[in-house]
Amino acid sequence: MLLKIFACPIAVIIAMYLFPGVDYTSLWQPIVIGLILAGVGVAMEYFILRRGTLWVSVAADFAASVLIVYFLSNLLWNASVTFLGAVLIGLLLGVVEYFTHRYLISTGKTQKSPA
Repeated sequence: MLLKIFACPIAVIIAMYLFPGVDYTSLWQPIVIGLILAGVGVAMEYFILRRGTLWVSVAADFAASVLIVYFLSNLLWNASVTFLGAVLIGLLLGVVEYFTHRYLISTGKTQKSPA
């Protein structure tokens, strides 16, 4: 969770400066979007991520990221993110998630404790 709390907002902030179609007027806007992505991502990892589901989990994170970024960003005052911009942010986050998920699976941190 701690890794996502930092990685997701930083990735959205970087995307704000790099990608066309990603226009946030205030720094708090990509931070809020990134924190929402982090919370949703952790929940999705808990339910989906385990050995053998690396690509399914990355694909689900990508799809959720695109939808969340596109719809929530365009609800913010004076923010504008095109669908292509949301896809580019989703791809950037997908790369980060791939390496994070690989690490979590290889270290056994995806094991759920018995109920």
